[in-house]
Amino acid sequence: MVSPIQTNNSSAVLAALNGGATAATAATNSATATQSQFMTLLVTQLKNQDPLNPMDNAQMTSQMAQINTVSGINQLNTTLQALAASMTPNQTVQAASMIGHGAMVAGNGVDLVSGTTAYGGFNLPGPSDKTTVSIYNSSGALVNTLNLGAQTTGVTDWQWDGKDSSGVAAATGSYTFKVNASLGGSAIAATSLQYGVVNSATQGTGGLTLGVGSLQNIAMSQIQQIL
Repeated sequence: MVSPIQTNNSSAVLAALNGGATAATAATNSATATQSQFMTLLVTQLKNQDPLNPMDNAQMTSQMAQINTVSGINQLNTTLQALAASMTPNQTVQAASMIGHGAMVAGNGVDLVSGTTAYGGFNLPGPSDKTTVSIYNSSGALVNTLNLGAQTTGVTDWQWDGKDSSGVAAATGSYTFKVNASLGGSAIAATSLQYGVVNSATQGTGGLTLGVGSLQNIAMSQIQQIL
């Protein structure tokens, strides 16, 4: 950062550097310690520079600009850390307000309770003219297929009355489903969405996560729809 100085004055600069290094070690990542070290080196250099070849104004301005940049970055990091800390309580309140509400997250599971309706969803990157949802039991056998016809781009939810293809009520339990969508005979890659009720909100070292139905550690950003 500083320019070379005369060899016979190197001991003074080394002494200043060692003193600055000690201060910087005592205050790790401190902008104040960094500025103090820089100013100590700069003053020492000015005191010991060659009178016949002094540092010019442009060189000094350049060095001052460098330390200001370092100081600015440290201050920006401190501001961002404070901002992130202030957002945590707001996120917790927001997550708490979601408890008890239904939500859609990436997944292909669907839970059925006898006599009730089961829910699921999917996200299409483009419109489809043919869309089906195939539901399978825990053994992998096809239970029923829902023909949903044409669908638009984005998130769509569907309902299953809990009956198999013969109209007989399926057993209570966990099922899986697969979405098949196409447009003009060309398949569309649909993202399956699993429905669940938000039952918990946890603030951990990795950030705020939710419990959605049987799924745990779901980030807020993974919620694709709130019902």
